[in-house]
Amino acid sequence: MIIEGPVKYDSHGILIKPLLTEKSTALREGANKICFAVHPRANKIGVKRAVEEILKVRVEKVNILNVIGKTKITGRYAGKKPDWKKAIITLKEGEKLDIFERA
Repeated sequence: MIIEGPVKYDSHGILIKPLLTEKSTALREGANKICFAVHPRANKIGVKRAVEEILKVRVEKVNILNVIGKTKITGRYAGKKPDWKKAIITLKEGEKLDIFERA
């Protein structure tokens, strides 16, 4: 049976993992932004609700990017890494995440 209409996901299914790269660290320290890999069908409203519910912070703005997977060549064989979606979340003034501050 085919179900039509929008698919609803729980908050834990929307956020896949935090992105811990040099660029995301610079954004977190300089502009109070955090980066997550999110579900490919997630939208800005769902990401905002998931972050506010799971991480207990107030979100000011959400930007979403579709990242195209790279083509990798090994010898005479070529393959492609999967496409994925990235969310850059701007936190409201005065908000911080303790999970990134611990080290």
